[in-house]
Amino acid sequence: MPLLPEPDLAGPESAMPGRRLSELAEQAVRCTTACCGAGTTVSEGGSEQAASVTHPDLAGLVSVQLSSGDGPIPAAHERGAPVETGDLLRDERWPEYRAMALDSGVRSSVTLPFQCAGLTVTLTLFSFRPDTLDDVRHGPAQALGDLATTGLVRDRRYRAALTELDHLGTALRTRPVVDQACGIIMHVLTCDADKAFTMLRRISQTTNRKLADVAAAVVQKRGKGLERELAGLAAEEGNHPAGGPRAR
Repeated sequence: MPLLPEPDLAGPESAMPGRRLSELAEQAVRCTTACCGAGTTVSEGGSEQAASVTHPDLAGLVSVQLSSGDGPIPAAHERGAPVETGDLLRDERWPEYRAMALDSGVRSSVTLPFQCAGLTVTLTLFSFRPDTLDDVRHGPAQALGDLATTGLVRDRRYRAALTELDHLGTALRTRPVVDQACGIIMHVLTCDADKAFTMLRRISQTTNRKLADVAAAVVQKRGKGLERELAGLAAEEGNHPAGGPRAR
């Protein structure tokens, strides 16, 4: 079951959709009469993320559509409805896709689109015989596509939640160091906590370093060597009120 494009096996963001797409294609073929193979794609916001086919010979039929933006898959995306090609010997739409399909022995296909929470999945079933996939949109392939799309959305939300938890954990671990650094700056500048945090953030921005790294450096040096820099930043902040224009 080759994937198009090949997934980054080191990144779960691409590996997870690829696995679900492969399973959807295989299951749809097994439960669809006269089907010789299938291809699936998933995209978010119009940008293709992954694709899968059940047989290597079908890879070109999917990739030519994704690269050219012309064919049943792009048409299903645009319409939000199934797109059928009953007999490619008579159907002259999408010449490049038609020529490649006929050269592979494919006579007919149907593409089913599934949309949920900004995610679009397509399932394309192919047949060597004409007019044999008319009932696909009312068969089990439709239910399989709905289930796979829901699973992909759930996977995406789960990964987003894990990322947010990781960010929160990092924030909690660095908060004590940031507080200590603010305390040192308050002592050096004789200022309040808000002003101290503003100075810490300014140093982070001007040096292109993470706030936590800057705070750790301030704590390690106990503010030594920063007096002049902090005083200069404090004077600059005083000369340019928040929201006001800065001199160049």
